[in-house]
Amino acid sequence: MLTLRSFLVTLAVVFALMVTACGTSGQTAGAREDGPVTQSQLATAYALGSSDRLRVTVFGHPDLSGEFEVDGSGSISMPLIGQMRAIGLSTVELETAIAERLSDGYVLNPRVSAEVINYRPFYILGEVGRPGEYPYTSGLTVQNAVAAAGGFTYRANKRAVFIKSIDSDQEIAYDLTPSTVVKPGDTIRIGERIF
Repeated sequence: MLTLRSFLVTLAVVFALMVTACGTSGQTAGAREDGPVTQSQLATAYALGSSDRLRVTVFGHPDLSGEFEVDGSGSISMPLIGQMRAIGLSTVELETAIAERLSDGYVLNPRVSAEVINYRPFYILGEVGRPGEYPYTSGLTVQNAVAAAGGFTYRANKRAVFIKSIDSDQEIAYDLTPSTVVKPGDTIRIGERIF
């Protein structure tokens, strides 16, 4: 028969084991500090680039708010503060940079929000029905991109896809799975199968 004392000891041991199992050194479950970055992890780290269209809101100042496009030089042109470098920044980093610039003698205690309203397009070529440039939508996968481009041709290799990211000069081969993601500005190539 289990006494209250033995029950509490067992409960304490179980709790200690759970804390030990959860107590990793700041890593999330399954993440390795020295391991390679997976393709799905790359998709979450979005950096702004040319042709991204943004909505920037400076709260309490509608004259400073509006929609802006990242130009070829990687900047947006805002009222009052002029050119702001945006390329390579996340929206949070851009918000901080704009707030810092505005607080430098323009606006007292500025609160800024930035969001991407239109991402730069992606490109698809190779063994698809209609190769070309297509608008990016959030959560886009290679299978969705192929569907937008008219589907696979009869010669298409449906097991692998080659993706060249806009910030890389190399094309990387990935297994073609339902979860293979596309980032804005990516160039997707569907190869020909070997008979």
